[in-house]
This record gives sequence, structure tokens and C-alpha cells, in this order.
Amino acid sequence: MKLNYKRTVCVGFAFFLICAFWQAYDNTVPLIFTNKFGMSQTWSGVIMALDNILALFMLPLFGAISDRHNSKLGRRTPFILIGTIVAAVLFVGLSVADNIQLKNISGVSGIDDPAALEEIYAVEANASLMTPDGEQFVLCERFSKEEFAAIRSTAADGTTDSDYTNYVVPARQAYAWQVTASNPATLVFFIGLLLIILVSMAIFRSPAVALMPDVTIKPLRSKANAVINLMGSFGGIVVLVLGMVFATGAVRNSMMSYTVYFSVISGIMLAALLIFMLTVREPKFVKEMQEQSAAFGIDEQVDPTAEPARRLSRDELRSLVFMLASIVLWFFGYNAITSKYSVYATNILHKDYNFTLIIAQAAAILSYLPVGIIASKAGRKKTILAGVAMLTVAFAAAGFMRDGSPTVLMNCLFALAGIGWATINVNSFPMVVELSSGADVGKYTGIYYTASMAAQVATPMLSGMLMDSFGMTILFPYGAIFAALSFVTMCFVRHGDNRPVAKRGLDALDIDD
Repeated sequence: MKLNYKRTVCVGFAFFLICAFWQAYDNTVPLIFTNKFGMSQTWSGVIMALDNILALFMLPLFGAISDRHNSKLGRRTPFILIGTIVAAVLFVGLSVADNIQLKNISGVSGIDDPAALEEIYAVEANASLMTPDGEQFVLCERFSKEEFAAIRSTAADGTTDSDYTNYVVPARQAYAWQVTASNPATLVFFIGLLLIILVSMAIFRSPAVALMPDVTIKPLRSKANAVINLMGSFGGIVVLVLGMVFATGAVRNSMMSYTVYFSVISGIMLAALLIFMLTVREPKFVKEMQEQSAAFGIDEQVDPTAEPARRLSRDELRSLVFMLASIVLWFFGYNAITSKYSVYATNILHKDYNFTLIIAQAAAILSYLPVGIIASKAGRKKTILAGVAMLTVAFAAAGFMRDGSPTVLMNCLFALAGIGWATINVNSFPMVVELSSGADVGKYTGIYYTASMAAQVATPMLSGMLMDSFGMTILFPYGAIFAALSFVTMCFVRHGDNRPVAKRGLDALDIDD
């Protein structure tokens, strides 16, 4: 019994383009909301939760719809094709709304322009503002107009000037919010366009993920999921490298236009879709999986017109509930970090977030295949618990990092977090779909994503409110607490682990698997 790695890589191009989109979305959209529209972390978190609110309903819905769908292209491929094209095209259009808002605040968009700083000062001199680490201040009490206009984004030693991030950035954001509040049409246009894009992504996410178990025999799904996640990490790392090329994390580019950057991301998505369409023959692959399952005595019949043949026992249902609770909790911690880190790194650490996240992705990429192999030997549950422990330690230690802390240490902590997250991701989805039959894989995929998205609805808002109340430094302790709680709930999971299958014939001599 061997995994067809070439086929799995081809299937993984769907996840590649999904992760490329979400990496760009998570890194840039929060910056647009805070820097250009002047939103607080709380309201930015509310808008960032929109995709997850949609996903709560749409992922299980379209997962189940794709279970029942039947076409020449297969059950999942039509959703991937249509959803990707719409999202990629409209993502470029999102930069149009961003450029309109940039024009609205053009008077204060000059990063080191004294005239821009004087205009900000004239409007915000008496406003009560807050630095990124939670210090309250009144601008006119902290600086004279001349002193404020003399602040530059880069200090004499070439690092980011703390006065700029602590005082200029909050003042500019307050000015931008006043402009937005007086003329909200641009914000409404931006959010409306974003909503359509998010719907397009939600349409095909469950079908894309469900395709892996559709074409992979059950005992090999952890290994296959490792490959799929590897492809997703490649998508994310490509976007992070582009972020370094375009310097999206640099303070000097906080008011940049994203048109070219978004266009490149969309091009990458469409190129990945083309490769997927040219190499994946879904009906053929599904048929071959069914034949292989039958040869090993595994019941894996897929009939999109039939009702699911299998019901969960009480113990299995209990395990599923604890599994879903664990998914909710670790996504509470992890998504808070990923959705806010670009803002946190810019304002607290004064570091380029792209390189640190590349370290995490690279560590994950190196971990996926070994983790899949380890899980096939040690079991999925034990492997997940090890990953949760690594994630908790990494977040807890990162909470002590500040401006001036060793960059190499932060990179090591993110590498540990990347390994931990890879360990969790490779095994959690297969544990959920292990409880399914072939006819309802899409349904269980939707259940898995409903749990993860439920967390991602709440955590950007909750973490944003805490950051507004106590400062940005609360972010990593928040992530560590929820990761630790997921370790507790995961201990109660008793089903969904690997099912050993006896090898037959010459396969019994194969010790690689």
C-alpha cells in the first residue's frame, strides 16, 4: 500500500491557491483597515471575521452539495474551477477600492512629509490616543507641532523610529477614521467587494479539501494530508516572499498601493488552477481509490445519490465533539496570531513580518512528510498532542519578545510554532473524516471547517478588543492560553485514530509504509 505522491501533489494545487489567497488576505487586509481606513483593532477584527461567519454556513453547505453533485468533471472540480476564477479576478478589483481610500487621505499619506504631519497635528492635537503597547497620550501634551512634524519613520541607526510607530501611526489612523466616518461610501464598497470574494472562496474550500480523501485510501490519508498541507505551505511561502519583494511589511510602505501585488497573487492563483485542471482527472482517480479500497477490504463506496450508510456510535460521537472542541480552541489561539501578527510585528517588534512568517512556513514544510510518517506509526492523537505542546510553548515564549529582542530567537520560536501547527494540521482533518463513509466525506469536511471557522469568527474580535483595552502585547499570551486548553480537550478523544490494515501478497514485504 503506497501513496501516489505525484497524484496527491496535483490535487494539492487546489490547496496551494487557497493558502496563497489567505496568506495575502491575512497579511494585507488588516493593514488596509487600520492604516488607510483608520479602524480600531476591534472593528478590524469584526470585518476580518466576515469570511469566517460566511464559512460557518457555506463550508458545510457546499461540502454537502458537492457530495451530491455529479458531472463529467467530478463532484468537487466544478466548484474549484468557478470559485477560483471569480475570487482571483475580484481580488484585483479590491485594490481599486483601496486606491480610492488612499486618494481620500492623500493629504496625510506622505510617510515622512512634514506637511502631512502638520495636517495630522492640526486635526488630532487634542485627541486622546493610545500607543500600540497600551499607553494613553494626548498629542499636544507629548509634542509641539514642530517636534511632531520632525518625526521620521527611520531612526538614525536605520531602525524604525519608536516615536513614529508609537505616536505618528495612531494619530494618522485617527485622522483616517474621521475621513472614513465622514464619507463611508468607499468603506462600504471595499467591504461589499470583499464579501463577494469571500463567498467565492467559501464555495470551493470544502470541495477542494474533500478531494484528497476522495482519491486516497483511508490508511494513507495522514500522509496524503501532509502532502496537501505541504502544497498549502508552498502557496503561503510564495506569497510571503512576494511580500518581501514588494516590502509590504515595511513602515515606509504602509500607504502603498496594492494593485500590482494583488494582481501577482491573482495570477499565481489562476496558474495553480490551470495546473490542477490539466493534471487532475477526478472521476478516474476516485474509481481507482474505490478499487484499491476493495482490494484491501475497506468499505469505501461513493454514491452521491445515496444517503450516508453509517451512523456514529455514542462513543464516536463523544470523541467527535471533543475533537471539534480541540479544533475550536487551537484555532482560537493560532488564528489570533496569524490575523494580527502583521500589525503586531510592525508596531511592537519593529520587524518585517514576512521573513518571520517565512521561517514558520519553511519549518512546517520540512515537517509535513516526517509528521505524516510518524503519525502512521505512533498514531494521530499522540502526534497532535505533541504539536499542541510545541505551539503552546512557542506562543508563551514569544509573549516576552519586544523591540530589541534577538531576531534569531523570534525566528526559532516561529519555527517551533510552524512545526507544531504542521503536526496538528496533518492529523486533525484525517481524524474527523476517518469517522465518515465515502458518501459523506464532503459533509464531514464541512463539519471540520465549521469548527475551525467558528473559532475564527470570534477570535479576531476578541483578541482585537483585548488589544484595544490592554495593548498589543496581550496577543501571544492569548494564543498560548487557548493552545493549552486544546491540549486538555484533545486528551478525551478516543476515536478517529489510524486503523491498521493487514497487508496482502507482496505488499506484506513493503516496510516503508
